[in-house]
Amino acid sequence: MRNTTSKLFYSILYPSVFVALLWVVRLVEYYGHLELGWYGLYPRTAQGLTGILTAPLIHADVNHLYSNSIPLLILGAVMFYFYRPIAFQVFFWVYIMTGIWVWVAARDAYHIGASGLVYGFLTFLFFSGVFRKDTRLLAISLFVTFLYGSTMYGVLPITKGISWESHLMGSLAGLVTAYHFRKEGPLPRKYDLGDDDENTNPDLENEIEAPTDVAMPAEETNTNTGDDTSHQPELNLHYTFVPKEKKEE
Repeated sequence: MRNTTSKLFYSILYPSVFVALLWVVRLVEYYGHLELGWYGLYPRTAQGLTGILTAPLIHADVNHLYSNSIPLLILGAVMFYFYRPIAFQVFFWVYIMTGIWVWVAARDAYHIGASGLVYGFLTFLFFSGVFRKDTRLLAISLFVTFLYGSTMYGVLPITKGISWESHLMGSLAGLVTAYHFRKEGPLPRKYDLGDDDENTNPDLENEIEAPTDVAMPAEETNTNTGDDTSHQPELNLHYTFVPKEKKEE
């Protein structure tokens, strides 16, 4: 019982620390009257290389950050609970591969927001269960699909101003990582008739809000990335940022 409680505690702790970091960055930007969008990921530029590390930490406003925080907490906790031996490696590779691929292939804009990670964790959890053919992990895959399956249309270039590239690259990173680590981490359980003590799984609960990150084409001069949300769809997914200095007089 103590081991289970400790495992659950650390599974919640690690993603919570990362989400807390996102909120600290947002508060520093707001109260410091800063525009951290300069540190977004701008594809195929030397300056944009920094964004591979910094872009997921930056959000346009509180609503944008909140909508990403919930799925990061839930999917992160699930990943660290069931895949703890490889969870940090999965986090690292999804983070880095998503950023690199966006830098290589995305359109010209300052991409910011963490929904690429959300899509990466989502596809990792789904395909990892499929590749391992473990009934316990397949159940987690179905659970994740139930929660977030409808968000996958975000990988398509449907809505103007949304960085579908970040969602697509994040999804591909999750798929590649799931395949690469298919033989590492949790092993399939071998069930013994009459011994049910180890065959129970913790319940996963709480209603989830879909991830959001929004985008604005870099060539446009509008610098209002946080106020006009009335016309955004339910999934406003990956922001791009237009610095004020680029505004035409």
